[in-house]
Amino acid sequence: MAVQKSKKSTSRIGMRRSHDSLSSPALAIEQTTGETHLRHHVSASGFYKGKKVITTKGE
Repeated sequence: MAVQKSKKSTSRIGMRRSHDSLSSPALAIEQTTGETHLRHHVSASGFYKGKKVITTKGE
């Protein structure tokens, strides 16, 4: 089993962790309804790229 030779400094640990923070999710606005949804996902009203692709319960 590999064992490190000496302790990693807090600076080195911080440099490694600098890219670990979470980014905000990519959101898109639907062209027809104007509602916000995740990119590459169907909106809650059933629209995707301006076209109706799924019928919802309210219809």
